Amino acid sequence: MAARLIIGVIGAGQASNQGRAWAYEVGQLLAARGAVLVCGGLGGVMEEACRGCSDGGGLTLGILPGADPRAANPWVNLPVVTDMGHARNVIIAQTARALIAVEGEYGTLSEIAVALKLGRPVIALGKWSQIPGVLTAGSPQEAVDLALQRLAAAD
Repeated sequence: MAARLIIGVIGAGQASNQGRAWAYEVGQLLAARGAVLVCGGLGGVMEEACRGCSDGGGLTLGILPGADPRAANPWVNLPVVTDMGHARNVIIAQTARALIAVEGEYGTLSEIAVALKLGRPVIALGKWSQIPGVLTAGSPQEAVDLALQRLAAAD
């Protein structure tokens, strides 16, 4: 059995309506392309991306900051407890082959930095375009397409 492609969706725990809509659509698109979605497993962008992926029939993996798997949003299929707080961001960046950042705050910035350090593609929606190495997308479709194209080119 071939390993499934894992794509990270990162962003604000308290997202705007636009950010939530983008995250939901990114999740749906990743499910449609057969990718596994990895995220921090909590609310905001993470919850909407998981909901979209789940609604699309996809699989979601939540890397949680605490020790209680019940803290995961309802659309996380596989909760992974770390009891590591923000340090779990490194696990997300290491696990994902590419990251799609939807809005976000300092936690998102830390994931972006680690992913770029690891040579992973990072695609931004709505923020972060000023960071060298981050690719900017104008829509969820473009973000998913860019992530998958970059990974295909690297293989």
